[in-house]
Amino acid sequence: MAPSISRASVLLTAAALTLLFAVTPITCWRPWPHLNPNSSDLLYDSSKKFEGSSEFVHLRYHMGPVLTGNITVHTIWYGRWQKSQKKIIREFINSISAVHARRPSVAGWWRTVQLYTDQTGANISHTVQLGQEKNDRFYSHGKSLTRLSIQSVIRSAVTAKSKPLPINPRNGLYLLLTSDDVYVQDFCGQVCGFHYFTFPSIVGYTLPYAWVGNSAKQCPGVCAYPFAVPEFRPGWKALKSPNGDVGVEGMISVIAHEIAELATNPLVNAWYAGQDPSAPVEIADLCEGIYGTGGGGSYTGQMLTDHDGATYNMKGIRRKFLVQWIWNHVVSYCTGPNALDQ
Repeated sequence: MAPSISRASVLLTAAALTLLFAVTPITCWRPWPHLNPNSSDLLYDSSKKFEGSSEFVHLRYHMGPVLTGNITVHTIWYGRWQKSQKKIIREFINSISAVHARRPSVAGWWRTVQLYTDQTGANISHTVQLGQEKNDRFYSHGKSLTRLSIQSVIRSAVTAKSKPLPINPRNGLYLLLTSDDVYVQDFCGQVCGFHYFTFPSIVGYTLPYAWVGNSAKQCPGVCAYPFAVPEFRPGWKALKSPNGDVGVEGMISVIAHEIAELATNPLVNAWYAGQDPSAPVEIADLCEGIYGTGGGGSYTGQMLTDHDGATYNMKGIRRKFLVQWIWNHVVSYCTGPNALDQ
């Protein structure tokens, strides 16, 4: 599972690591300790937006399934969304398999994910496509969601009397996106997104899913970095986003993070580091805060600047995006689209 963006400029101490892996299996979602706004954990390049990153652990395969068939992303739009916002997110997902996009491309970034295999040696699919969508514009479960009520939202979407989302536990991913006026448990204070799988006791099926929230009104300085900066760092300047929507721009990197980890660890028993499956450190966690060559510590790496001054690091079908790199287990370091873009 993976919540929050970042790469700690101050490495986790042994004590902090012990706390990370002491999470009881009942919680299932690796809660990250509440952060002190005055602590070094919230430095510009080191705010913990995806919980669990660490350089003390080694990634390995735990024999569980990965997504080797064509991957279909079924989206649930919870709350009120503008058409322009949906378009940005759809175009990013469609760009994952757009092999003819200009370099450096989103498809080139995905090729690192494709390096991961299952027990038979089958690689993760190169095909990621948009599936059906469900709009929940009337907040059927309210404007304040818990981790468990998120699964209830998914249940409503797959059991709806009118146009339910298809049930596809093998190659389907269910992406729940909450609008900027929806509060989700631990949002902003601990996480910007996470993934897990649904419980049959709630949903009726075991389905890999991810939740990502729009932080525009609640915590853009935490979850939309570097297109917004923390309030307690008034001297820092936010970067210009390539698509003109800071909240959605922040979501793109989180969505990428979660889809990559769902593909490689859909049931939390495949590719991860650490000994505790309830607190796995996954392929995107290991590269938090790295967006380009030379990234590490408090440096994000070399990024690109568009003609209008916007910052990005990869190209989609028609748009440009800023997405963090992911762990390449073949070479044992973080790689982006340049390494495998052909």
